[in-house]
Amino acid sequence: MSRTLTVTPESFPIAGAFTISRGAKTEARVVRVSLGQDGARGQGECVPYARYGETEESVMSQIEQLRGPIENGMDRYALLEALPAGAARNAIDCALWDIEAKRSGRRAHVDICSMPPVPVTTAFTVSMGDTATMAAHARVASHRPLIKVKVGGDDDHARLHAVAGAATSSRFIIDANEAWTPDNIREYLLSALQYRATLVEQPLPAGHDEILRNVPHPVPICADESVHTMDDLDRLVGLYDVVNIKLDKTGGLTAALQMMKRAHELGFGVMVGCMVGTSLAMAPAVLLAQTADFVDLDGPLLLKRDRQPALYYAGSLVSPPEPELWG
Repeated sequence: MSRTLTVTPESFPIAGAFTISRGAKTEARVVRVSLGQDGARGQGECVPYARYGETEESVMSQIEQLRGPIENGMDRYALLEALPAGAARNAIDCALWDIEAKRSGRRAHVDICSMPPVPVTTAFTVSMGDTATMAAHARVASHRPLIKVKVGGDDDHARLHAVAGAATSSRFIIDANEAWTPDNIREYLLSALQYRATLVEQPLPAGHDEILRNVPHPVPICADESVHTMDDLDRLVGLYDVVNIKLDKTGGLTAALQMMKRAHELGFGVMVGCMVGTSLAMAPAVLLAQTADFVDLDGPLLLKRDRQPALYYAGSLVSPPEPELWG
């Protein structure tokens, strides 16, 4: 078996800025893996994430170190042993899924989904900012049923009040990105309940999770930065109600499917989330999200331009990928 591997760094401008508690960015920097074999071509995309010690250079280096095995026929299960979880493994794994589908003519969803996939409702993100700006952005998004609100400062009560008042028919996911503290988490959770939140995501820094065992959960609490792989799940039982599965954290769709199964066995709800990337990064996650409780796959909606072909978004409904894009 002989394949050709191409690894390409790419940049896509964000519409405005994407701001969370750790800072802002104005472009999505991604790495695309392309595999050619027997006249077919499969693709995968990952988003290197500085919070987890990743750069474009480090991710591309990890991929290049496996060039020989990949081009000589490495499969997805050997890949799980060859690379740790993370963005590099994700891009390769998703490209392997895609090339398998392209070569066989068998759609990837046949092996991923128990039923034919359908459109799912994604959250739409309002970035952190001053109350007036967040209210204005929420007003524009007020037709969307589910809005994710990025918070993480001293003024979060006012932020939640402003957004809830601007999008009166929407439900909210409140994402603090590790910025709340043991001193304010109880009052902020009560504010989240008051302002129609259905979920609070990663309120405390990773590693400080044990506090949540003794904190009331008036709104379900979701782990993001605290959960990467299936191996993290057991220790989070009793601390979190929901876990956010992202392909760039699990290191691909293959591991994410295993993680979702285990999360459900342990009684967790599941969110399928994303980094800010293009439709190519979201496509496999849309199939994973078919059995999720919460879906946050709005990355392409935050970009000035997406790659083509792209996923089809009808408002907040995102359809499964067509084979020209992925799978």
